Amino acid sequence: PAQYERFKAQRSQPFWDLVDLIATAPIDRAVDLGCGTGELTAAVAERLGIGRMVGVDSSPSMLAVATGFGSEAVCFEHGDIASWTSDGDHDLVLANASLQWVGDHAAVLERWVAALRPGGQIAVQVPANDDHHSHLASAHVATLEPFASALDGDPPADPVAVNVLAPEQYTELLYGLGITEPHVRLQVYPHEMPSSASVVEWTRGTSLTRFFERLPDELHELFVDAYRDELLSRIGHHEPYLFAFKRILLHGQL
Repeated sequence: PAQYERFKAQRSQPFWDLVDLIATAPIDRAVDLGCGTGELTAAVAERLGIGRMVGVDSSPSMLAVATGFGSEAVCFEHGDIASWTSDGDHDLVLANASLQWVGDHAAVLERWVAALRPGGQIAVQVPANDDHHSHLASAHVATLEPFASALDGDPPADPVAVNVLAPEQYTELLYGLGITEPHVRLQVYPHEMPSSASVVEWTRGTSLTRFFERLPDELHELFVDAYRDELLSRIGHHEPYLFAFKRILLHGQL
């Protein structure tokens, strides 16, 4: 959580852009799937006047932080966002930068839309920057020793590359699920970083975590060092550095 929060200002901008797509309407019951540290969950509940907001996450460490943002209207619970659904009783299903961690988006979105009551809204944001050197460099380093052997020659796949669909596919999916006017857009966020090396600290709290989960502790910093060298060999040394980050924003009403 601490590493992830280092860039919370940059990470929060896509979230609020997503919230701006939500139509003004009474929201009695809502869920934030993949709520993380819970700060934004509580903030959106207050901004939209949500009667009851539940934040769901699978990370105990994230939920430990999130509990501090609980209130009479906001609570948090452990759960699997991939299998989560409800019986057509939600006014809003929200998921910010979490859907990419699970597969079969068609089936997951079907479950999420099934949780909406008539007139309910779905709002989802996913990263789509798997072709950026920040992702390609880590995939390459995982093929080098000693990391390749430690990973048994089978490095973890990039969930963004494997799971995230094209914007037009999400549009077709939502329409097929009864969302009559789906709003789907690809947006590039220009994050100005102190230097190109700062990208390492960004990915350390996100895309690199899949390697840390598989590598022994004593190889974590060695992997980061090798990743830093590979990344800088690709993007060069710049101060400041513009980190162009692609994201897909989806919204629709049932």
